[in-house]
Amino acid sequence: MGPKDDPSSTPRAVTASLAAFNTPLSSEAAALGFRGWHPRGHLPHFDMPGTVQAVTFRLADSMPVHVVARLAAMEDSPAKRKLREDWLDRGRGACCLRRPQIARLVEDALLHFDGERHRLGAWCVMPDHVHVLFEVGTTALGEIVKSWKGYSAREANRVLGRRGASWEEEYWDRCMRDERHHRETVRYLENNPVKARLTKTPDPREWPWSSARRRDAFGRLPSERGTVAGGQEAADWKVRTPSSRLNSPASCSSPTS
Repeated sequence: MGPKDDPSSTPRAVTASLAAFNTPLSSEAAALGFRGWHPRGHLPHFDMPGTVQAVTFRLADSMPVHVVARLAAMEDSPAKRKLREDWLDRGRGACCLRRPQIARLVEDALLHFDGERHRLGAWCVMPDHVHVLFEVGTTALGEIVKSWKGYSAREANRVLGRRGASWEEEYWDRCMRDERHHRETVRYLENNPVKARLTKTPDPREWPWSSARRRDAFGRLPSERGTVAGGQEAADWKVRTPSSRLNSPASCSSPTS
């Protein structure tokens, strides 16, 4: 059993702080900007405090229109998710995230509010898309993603000397059902560069823009070892994430993509 297969390395939030999909949105959570189940564009989103979410967002030119239309017409299923990931791993379009300077600023955006607006569990910046697994705090999911995309788009355009949209407006999100789902998601995210043949070896730590290279011998990230970005004590996170008051913990089943 490796470090990532060890249940003790899975954040307690996966089983302790998940809100059920059918739990009504509390007035306190709504006041903070959370929306529960809501449609946005052609994708449904689930937005509750205290959930652990896996989010994927992509560059605007990374997928042809006919594939986008095909995905929109499909019901959620493993086949749909495989089709989406296979297309993203082809590296279509300009793939500006392949440039180290751009990839670094995207990763910096993810890390900037780690332990404050959210708590990162895993991430990977691919040439044309980004995967992030994180626990939502008291900032709504949509606002977190908007912040990542907005900052990184502005900075990337400045570096590239261009204007216009960098990211596709929509994103995919999935709530973690249980510890097994969480472990499988971490494994997939961190091994995505290996699967896409972007590394010379099968070691995911070879890819410079992911959480894999930051893990210690026990599979822990810095935030799981007692500190988060800026040296803040990780223990403070639970104090400032009143998910137990915002919505009651309960079981969780998979949402649509």
